[in-house]
Amino acid sequence: MEFFKYKKPIALMAKAKYFATLSLILVLSSWVIIAIKGFNYGIDFAGGTVIQIKYDKKAPLKEIRSKLSHTKKFKDAIVTNFGSDKEIIIRTNTSSKEVTKDLSQEVKKILSDTGNFEIRRVDMIGPQIGSELREKGIKATIYAIIGILLYVSFRFEWRFALASVIALIHDVSIALGAIALLKIPFNLDILAAILTILGYSLNDTIIVFDRIRESLVKLKKVNLFDLIDESVTRTLSRTVLTSLTTFFVVLVLYLFGGEILKGFSFTLLVGIIVGTYSSIFVASPILKWLGFDVKKYKDALAEKKRRELEKEKLRSQFEQGVV
Repeated sequence: MEFFKYKKPIALMAKAKYFATLSLILVLSSWVIIAIKGFNYGIDFAGGTVIQIKYDKKAPLKEIRSKLSHTKKFKDAIVTNFGSDKEIIIRTNTSSKEVTKDLSQEVKKILSDTGNFEIRRVDMIGPQIGSELREKGIKATIYAIIGILLYVSFRFEWRFALASVIALIHDVSIALGAIALLKIPFNLDILAAILTILGYSLNDTIIVFDRIRESLVKLKKVNLFDLIDESVTRTLSRTVLTSLTTFFVVLVLYLFGGEILKGFSFTLLVGIIVGTYSSIFVASPILKWLGFDVKKYKDALAEKKRRELEKEKLRSQFEQGVV
């Protein structure tokens, strides 16, 4: 199945400067939003308490929220369904330091007239643990980017690697900007989504780069933008099909996955859109701007092949006893 039948290359790189300007505006805007608004750290990173409750019938969310709002400790608590309409999760900033008595008994007392229920778990995360999780999350992201840089450098060459990393920073910056703008709670689920975006975006970029590398060997063209247009056009159907398939799956998660998956799926939706865009319009033209020279690359490949043939010739002579 093809969305775009290949007839001739689409001149995408002719508009490279416009796409670069758009990307720069989006990334800088994201950084400004993050600097001004900051992140709305969830319980995982800021510390707090999670209480899971199961009712014997549909949980009366409005009544529960109303009851909790009249208690200082639970005034800003977030109440959502969990798995089914009979089960709920209560998230509050109340940490272990602020708890002076059995929290489950306190919740039972407050919600006593909302129906029959049982408290299934009470999890508390202290501010110190939240800070450690935040620090480890940042390190995990940095290590992932460094690993990607080394991998792509080994598989291609340093300009391809640097272009890939710039595209990844572009994607993550925009996703984080959207999270900060909408004040979505930043927790471990969001961090998992960010790391998933890194992998997804890199996969798309590598496929485009693979086709560019093939074109460098097969085609006689020496203009890099012409080669990129040829390569991107040939992979466009695959990129669109893969992205749309993934997008619709994540969209279903966002629409029907419940409140617990909203932040995770929203982050992925943004990541899929900007990741697909960056693999075509951001990573590829950066190769040109980093000074990648097609003629020098072809000459280096020819010299490498010449050395390999020379080694093979010497090996053959040695085996025949000539050397």
